[in-house]
Amino acid sequence: MFEPDLLNPVVTLLAELAGDGRALEFAIGTGRVALPLSARGVAVHGIELSPHMAEQLQKKSGADAIGLTIGDMASTRVDGTFRLVYLVYNAIMNVTTQEEQEAVFANAASHLQPGGAFVIEVVVPQLRRLPPNELGRVFTMEDDHVGIETFDDVAGQISWSHHWMQVDGRLVRHSAPYRYVWPSELDLMARIAGLQLRDRWSSWAREPFTGSSVDQVVLYEKPT
Repeated sequence: MFEPDLLNPVVTLLAELAGDGRALEFAIGTGRVALPLSARGVAVHGIELSPHMAEQLQKKSGADAIGLTIGDMASTRVDGTFRLVYLVYNAIMNVTTQEEQEAVFANAASHLQPGGAFVIEVVVPQLRRLPPNELGRVFTMEDDHVGIETFDDVAGQISWSHHWMQVDGRLVRHSAPYRYVWPSELDLMARIAGLQLRDRWSSWAREPFTGSSVDQVVLYEKPT
């Protein structure tokens, strides 16, 4: 995910939307996107729930130019307003209730200046790929990593991501729940928060979104 071919389209679009304004990243993590965006001259602030992730960010070159607040992206407030708020790489799915996901949209809207943009990147739920009567699917099969996604709660839209990884000669298992969210549900959360849909693409390169798209990058705007 740090490869320039993958990262450059992300940073290019975000820098274009931020212009000469400020940008706020929800779930900034270790700064994979924030650091190159800051390097392009955008004033970036981040909200991060994990102090450990924030500590890793602060050790990196260029981190001193990025503001950082420890807190929950559904409720943590940062001073001032922003031209751009963004949330990448399926991080909205880490919030595992609809109410909390809606709160993330409301918090993004509250930070935006009129005319500002909220950009969210999230996978399109892949239930159509399930074989009949099956609970899950294999989404990666490599020599050192096997990944299986199970859809455990259709009503609550909860899936689990299960990983078996070879780490330092040991087989390590990790499983975590996520709440998948449909494109129409994202749009409804945005409208409830007072935002309007401006564009939806299937990639950061702004390729058209179609019925067969696996990923979505969605741009919402706060009315002036």
